[in-house]
Amino acid sequence: MKATLLFLLFTFSTMLNAQTNSCACCTEKHADFDFWVGEWQVTNPDGSKAGTNTITKSQNNCLLQENWKSANGKVTGTSNNFYNYKTKQWEQIWVDNMGGSLHLKGERKGNQMIMQTDDEKNKNGETFYHRVTWTLNDDGSVHQYWETITNGKDVTVAFDGLYVKK
Repeated sequence: MKATLLFLLFTFSTMLNAQTNSCACCTEKHADFDFWVGEWQVTNPDGSKAGTNTITKSQNNCLLQENWKSANGKVTGTSNNFYNYKTKQWEQIWVDNMGGSLHLKGERKGNQMIMQTDDEKNKNGETFYHRVTWTLNDDGSVHQYWETITNGKDVTVAFDGLYVKK
């Protein structure tokens, strides 16, 4: 009898909790990067094909997952993007098949999502960081611009791609 009562109380509290918290990540903040969701053809600034990218939402809207494939098929990568309640910012963790990885953090400003890495040191002892900006264009396309900034002033473009939905 006691076990049955405990089971019923547990079941009722679980059901009540599920009804009140059915989508913990269905907030405006969790939708900040939704403009990147979709099946994309990605081109370089000269119009040549850079690759394809599929961005999906999962885990009850808590995760935005990217799956990249370069035009030549040699480079693939996956990123997990999420709004971090603790830090009050977006984060991206990228890993590719070449052993590369990035951990970006940032926020949406207007029609842009801007994230960057923490400072690191290159082989010459110079401080650098990566900054990636995704811009939602009026036509629904997305411009991704990845910069590496050394010594706070020297900028190298690592990637410049235009995302157009398939």
